[in-house]
Amino acid sequence: MKVLLLEDDSALSDLLSFHLEDKGYEVELKTNGQDALEYLIDNRVDFALLDINTPGITGLEVLKTLREDYKDNTPIIVLTAYQDSKHLKESFENGVDDYIKKPFDLEELDQRIMKLCKIFLIEHNEEIILSENISFYPNSCELKINNKIKKLALKERDILRYFYCHKNRVISSEELLQNVWAYEEMPTDATIRVYIKNLRELLGKDRIKTIRAIGYKFE
Repeated sequence: MKVLLLEDDSALSDLLSFHLEDKGYEVELKTNGQDALEYLIDNRVDFALLDINTPGITGLEVLKTLREDYKDNTPIIVLTAYQDSKHLKESFENGVDDYIKKPFDLEELDQRIMKLCKIFLIEHNEEIILSENISFYPNSCELKINNKIKKLALKERDILRYFYCHKNRVISSEELLQNVWAYEEMPTDATIRVYIKNLRELLGKDRIKTIRAIGYKFE
């Protein structure tokens, strides 16, 4: 799994980077908010840890820009030394997924990351029941349909995982692009339609509804 860490305190960034790498994560370290934002726009990571008070632009500004301007829903945990409720409220209003106040134990961080991974099915291969006869196994890119295994392409898996994590909500084509593809590998509309068509053939055409001129809804 790949994580972006935005932290300008050298001692803390070294500690967190070492700890995360020791846990098996690939860490992309940034000490400047602008650098972190640019990286997240152009690259896909499994989740991000953002300190609030950083040079360039703040972690909150990175969060807000990703959510509002790029429709990017990369799972994000905010790290902050602020103890007031104002920053907590502002973080959640701008779409943060979790919030940790410094100082914190590494065990607490681990538990919050594990919770995030479970919610967003990151490295998750437990059986996910989609219907009475269909189960989804994200990590192995498989569906079990009527007890028969069907392999999924990586992007089909990523699309289905994103739909499942945001089920019963209309997802625009732009949001799907921002959260499944990296900037440099953006597909054509025809490519996306092929992936959606393949998933419909496996899941049933009524599971993924097309919302005209907007996007899709997974039910």
